[in-house]
Formats: sequence, C-alpha cells, structure tokens
Amino acid sequence: VQLQASGGGSVQVGGSLRLSCAASGVILSAFTSNMGWYRQAPGKEREFVADIRDSGVTNYADFVKGRFTISRDNVKRRVYLQMNGLKPEDTAVYYCRSTVYDAWGQGTQVTVSS
Repeated sequence: VQLQASGGGSVQVGGSLRLSCAASGVILSAFTSNMGWYRQAPGKEREFVADIRDSGVTNYADFVKGRFTISRDNVKRRVYLQMNGLKPEDTAVYYCRSTVYDAWGQGTQVTVSS
C-alpha cells in the first residue's frame, strides 16, 4: 500500500489549497471504508483533520469545519482535501491515511503566512 500526498505549498491568510492523496495497492472496499487527513505542526502531536467513510459520510475536526472539504474519487483511488480560508495555525505537514491498512502517506507541507 502506498499513499502519495501532494498539493501543499505556501499561501497567504485567507488563501486556498487543494491537497490530493493517491492510493495504490488498495482494494476498493478498503479505500472506500475510511480515508483520512491528519496534520502535524512543529512541536505538536499529529492530529485528526477529516475523514470520509463508506456511504460518503464525512467527519471534520472542529477547527476546520466550514473551511475544509474532504472528497474522494473511487475510480482514481484519490482523496482530496479542499482547504479554504486558511489561517496561520493551519501551517503543518498534512498526511493522508488509510485506516484499514493503517498506512500513512509521506506528508505535504502547508504554510500559511500573514
């Protein structure tokens, strides 16, 4: 199982980014079961951001509700995180995760400057 995250970058406050996670070696049922995004800021523990489960049910951390949207493309085996209204506190390395396989991507850096 490989998870390749991309789409990070540097933006100013209020900007937007779209992260993408490409999953390979993942069977469809496992992919649709639960895929998530987490983040880790310098000096802090990794924290949950959002996930998407079977039937398309989504869950978000309170600090991103209304700003971030998780989605997926089952055919392409990709999970996306649309991030709008970015704040400096969103600066972190963002990781995608397959819960079924307990696998993590390599992370993509997001930096938000004021």
